[in-house]
Amino acid sequence: MKMDAQMVMDFALVKKAYGKMIALEDITLTLAKGSSLALVGHNGAGKSTLIKLILGLVKPSSGRVRVFHKEPTSAAFNPLRCKIGYLPEQCLFQKSLTGRETLTFYAQLKGMSAGKFNDLFERVDLVAAADRKVGTYSKGMRQRLGIAQALLGKPELLVLDEPTSGLDPIARQNIYKIIGEEKERGASILISSHVLTELDDRIDQVAILNKGRLTAMGTIPILRRKVKMKSEIILNVPDAVAKQIEKSIGNDSICKHKRGGILSISCRPDKKIEVLEKIMMFAAGIDNIEIQEPSLELVYNAYSNPNIAGVQDV
Repeated sequence: MKMDAQMVMDFALVKKAYGKMIALEDITLTLAKGSSLALVGHNGAGKSTLIKLILGLVKPSSGRVRVFHKEPTSAAFNPLRCKIGYLPEQCLFQKSLTGRETLTFYAQLKGMSAGKFNDLFERVDLVAAADRKVGTYSKGMRQRLGIAQALLGKPELLVLDEPTSGLDPIARQNIYKIIGEEKERGASILISSHVLTELDDRIDQVAILNKGRLTAMGTIPILRRKVKMKSEIILNVPDAVAKQIEKSIGNDSICKHKRGGILSISCRPDKKIEVLEKIMMFAAGIDNIEIQEPSLELVYNAYSNPNIAGVQDV
């Protein structure tokens, strides 16, 4: 089967077994050029094995894996390795080297000419530590050096395993700013992370793994609709107006009173516009309105329910 020209990565019915232990089974997923995909799942779900398949560190037991239209364990793929930027879950660097020497080493592995890399050190906020030995770095500094290493050569595919591990809130924001800049540049991004609250507004699609199988793949809004997760509309409104709104809505939603003049309304996605139209009939009496959609964490929890069959949609 011919791979779409816009696809950077393509898995088709991939299985990976280590002896009798099946790590992945029937995995079919794609990553398009310039798009971002979050890979989420419990410990042991198969995320690390999937990443190893992308990098060509292991071969599939069956099925097809293509990255840049080549099989990652083939000799034909070797010239393409420099197009991948990889951040492992644990950044283990030679402690006796400086940060600058470390980047020089990895640049040479990618066939790049040595440079000062000041732009990379500035992006990850390590300018002051660039010529210090890595052995003096904190965990967060090593993580930021790992990000700089992954960015060497302006890769077309970034594979980031727990990219914000060990980082403080400001550094986390900066890393996601960098990831956003790389995506705007045209790079494809795969992020494997347990910190689901960081990913809601930063990814195009999510792939949920559970015990080696792909439970779901699609955009977050589509996956919400598939399992009929409800939106929550929160109103700051006087009690008298709240009662009128509840009466107008009827059985279309679940209304919950909260303290302090707040009315919370849960409604199905297919009813949201209709409910909002009824609410806005009382706009003059509403002080504030917010709409909260189910987070990726809640979506993940829903698809981790063993009663839910695999759902894929793009």
